[in-house]
Amino acid sequence: MRFKLLLLYPISVLALFGLISVLKINAASSSDILVNVVPPNPAPYENTNINLNSYAYNLDSVLISWSVNGKTVASGTGKKSLSISAPSASGETNVVATIYLPDGVVETDITVKPSVMVLLWQANDSYVPPFYRGKAMPTPDSEVKVVAMPEIRSSSGNVSPENMTYAWKKDYTNNVDGSGYGKNSFIFTNDYLDDSNNVSVTASTLDQKYSSQASVDIGIAQPKILFYKNDNDTGTIWENALADGHKIQESEIISAVPYFISPKEIMNPTLVWNWFINGNRVTLTSLRKNLIPLKIETGTHGKSELKLEIDNQDKIFQTTSKEIGVEF
Repeated sequence: MRFKLLLLYPISVLALFGLISVLKINAASSSDILVNVVPPNPAPYENTNINLNSYAYNLDSVLISWSVNGKTVASGTGKKSLSISAPSASGETNVVATIYLPDGVVETDITVKPSVMVLLWQANDSYVPPFYRGKAMPTPDSEVKVVAMPEIRSSSGNVSPENMTYAWKKDYTNNVDGSGYGKNSFIFTNDYLDDSNNVSVTASTLDQKYSSQASVDIGIAQPKILFYKNDNDTGTIWENALADGHKIQESEIISAVPYFISPKEIMNPTLVWNWFINGNRVTLTSLRKNLIPLKIETGTHGKSELKLEIDNQDKIFQTTSKEIGVEF
């Protein structure tokens, strides 16, 4: 009998150690809880939703308690989500979700740190006249440049935009060639079939701990022409564009100004200027094809149709025209 007892003892010890090992394997851990923050990179004071999910446990049947910066703000069975307001640009909010699982209590820490991203864009080859207060708009086949200006603060201070990686998307499609380390600008040529383009970017620190995201919709305009009166002494009178029915006194020089056409050098030979009066082609001898001199013969009165067509030989979808009636 003594021999049998000695033989059973080590078996019991082995069984006990085996039980402890199994319990450790099945013990709940924070890795069993999936956290989804929407939006993942909130702007300052933006409403932010935090959602919990798990493939290992049914979170609908367990008690979940939420605390924000150390203060309990919500608690309840199946309380899997929490909505908070993101802090200021320089602040951060610490959220702790305490989940009371059958296998133990699990705490999940979430840090909400807002990010600021400004996207600036310009049409590189779109013409606007001097002193124009508006923005040069892209037209079909225009080259557009987008510059990202992220503001990300890490534990050591502000991160330089030059020391970040950028993931660019155009119309929701990843652009591998335009993405990478230090590539805070993105250049693309729009398509004549599109009315607008969506450009988005995610800027991330090298350790991937901090990121910022933004997107912008860039509309596509059509080139247009406006007529102005040109004065021999003061040049183009920009205050008022000439409207239909403009009255000409004796002699006058009319200046045609194209908006949003490329190239920016409007005297470039790729732009062909065709003037018409009452449907008849007018040939100008001056090198400045945007100016047409008009002179009224003494004793004549009436109305004529003045028309200009500008053909872009490189970009056929940037051809434009303008016609007004002039009285004399």
